[in-house]
Amino acid sequence: MKRIIMSYMVATIVSLAAVIGLAIQPSILMAQVQNSTAPPAAAPPAATPQAATPQAATPQAATSPAATPQAATSPAATSPAAAVTNPACGEVVQGNVNLTANLKCSGDGIIVGADGVNLNLNGYSITGPGQQSSKVGVVIPNNNNIMVMGPGVISGFQAGILATGSKGVQVKNIILKNNEIAVFTTGSTDTQVSDNIINNNNLGIASHSSKSVSLMSNIVNNNQLAGVTLVNSHKAILTANNIQGGQNGLFLDAQSSENTISMNNVLHNVIDLNNANGLAPNINVNSYSDNNCMLSNPSGLCMGR
Repeated sequence: MKRIIMSYMVATIVSLAAVIGLAIQPSILMAQVQNSTAPPAAAPPAATPQAATPQAATPQAATSPAATPQAATSPAATSPAAAVTNPACGEVVQGNVNLTANLKCSGDGIIVGADGVNLNLNGYSITGPGQQSSKVGVVIPNNNNIMVMGPGVISGFQAGILATGSKGVQVKNIILKNNEIAVFTTGSTDTQVSDNIINNNNLGIASHSSKSVSLMSNIVNNNQLAGVTLVNSHKAILTANNIQGGQNGLFLDAQSSENTISMNNVLHNVIDLNNANGLAPNINVNSYSDNNCMLSNPSGLCMGR
């Protein structure tokens, strides 16, 4: 029975990757379209020399004022980098983004369209059409050095936060609830998930084909299938997390290797720590130490047991 549950969990993650992969394609195109339309917006300053040439007859008096309009155009050129304070559902964003109201979305929430985006929920929520939908709360497609921070709530999506093909994504101080998967990283590196409350999802945190994920100081409770799953993921560090109330607290498949799991409280799950349904951790080179738990598979992964 437990093997059936875990096979379903792996199938859920892989199938969700495929589904979201299809959903991501228009998101990427939207970002590309926005980037491609940006240069024409910057073109008007090129027309300003023509406006300045009629004043060439009075060079001493007119040339300095002519320079000031050119100086005035530079802030306009940098305006896309200014903070976005009222993003809409489905909007492709760049730069610094601050919510100023709750978003209730029938489709995707916020789509990151560039590197270096800082998204601050600012105490507000992003709510989706339901966890059985194919929609995502925050989509991070192939972008690097992204910060998604609270306080705030993301709920009602197939994936609350999805990072795919990205590097250096940080998720901090957010409540993620009632999603199919709260935080889903696939094909990504150096993702950091810390100080979040992740409750009442089907899967709490799922890492698929990713490397160097860091999960620290999260409260991960009452997620039905598992609190944390690592599938074909490597060199992850999980420490100081509280994981309770799922079929599995922490599950790693046989292809996940060189992961370090230490000093976590993993309690009141059907199986607290599950290394590939009982595979000896030295085979896939995973390290378990000082974890407070009651039941592990294989046995011996819990501190003092």
